Amino acid sequence: MVTANRTRDGAVVYRTATQDWSTRIIDAAIVRTVEDARALLAESAADGVVAIGPYIAPVEITVDGTIKPGNLRERIRAEGVTFPLRQSA
Repeated sequence: MVTANRTRDGAVVYRTATQDWSTRIIDAAIVRTVEDARALLAESAADGVVAIGPYIAPVEITVDGTIKPGNLRERIRAEGVTFPLRQSA
């Protein structure tokens, strides 16, 4: 998938198959080849008005078809910190 941050408010957004942006990962265009990922990234980068800094990110597709961020960085971007942070003294 291709993800970025929305320019107006910094929200995490995902590139859709209809060449739009969505805040819902379920709407993300999922590509399976390097060539398709590069093409999606190239057309996404041309849309600098709505989103900034697009890049290719991994996804996990569960057995039931649920799409989830594919690594810790993307989970934190999508869901926020989901574990308690150590308090400094």
